[in-house]
Amino acid sequence: MRKKERTEAILRRLHELYPETQCTLDIDDNVFHLVVRAVLSAQCTDVRVNEVTKVLFEKYPEYTDFLSAGEEEIGRIIKPCGFWKAKSHYLYEIARMMRDDFGGEIPKTQDELMRFPGVGRKVANLIVSEMFGIPAVVVDTHCMRVSGRLGLSSGKDPAVIEKELMKILPEEEWAAFGHRMVDHGRAVCTARSPKCSDCALSEYCPSSGKKV
Repeated sequence: MRKKERTEAILRRLHELYPETQCTLDIDDNVFHLVVRAVLSAQCTDVRVNEVTKVLFEKYPEYTDFLSAGEEEIGRIIKPCGFWKAKSHYLYEIARMMRDDFGGEIPKTQDELMRFPGVGRKVANLIVSEMFGIPAVVVDTHCMRVSGRLGLSSGKDPAVIEKELMKILPEEEWAAFGHRMVDHGRAVCTARSPKCSDCALSEYCPSSGKKV
């Protein structure tokens, strides 16, 4: 089976397995909220981030509230997410830059978003795809691992993997593909001891049954 045919078969199967896939971070109408959640998600579970930000946004719902609260108060609330000193500084600086550099708005391009501290390509792609409807592939650790095992990517660098996937995936699949990689990576294709014998993609996977 040629790579194009195999890719199409994998996409069809992923649609069957995870028809209602979505971002596992909570999303509302406030773009700033998703930026905050995405920054906090570094080295922290999405479940924990959602719990913490529920409390955070009840008290400080707008970026201007973060400026009034200050880094120490923000840090006190986000402490369960880990690395709270760095993250509270990032969030305060993002709020300050929104005020000083972007007219109180979150910018709509990846390059501008990556000017924010704590925001790399992965987070920038998540923001533009989820909030602005701009097609983008979000390459996180699950996407790197699962797409690599499936033979859809060969790079070790997220930027390289992103380009590889953009070449072989239909543009309308870019955002959902990343979410489905997370779904499958958590449920079946785990980092250690992947469940190859239970995997619905095993017939298309060159890594099936191999030691990892």
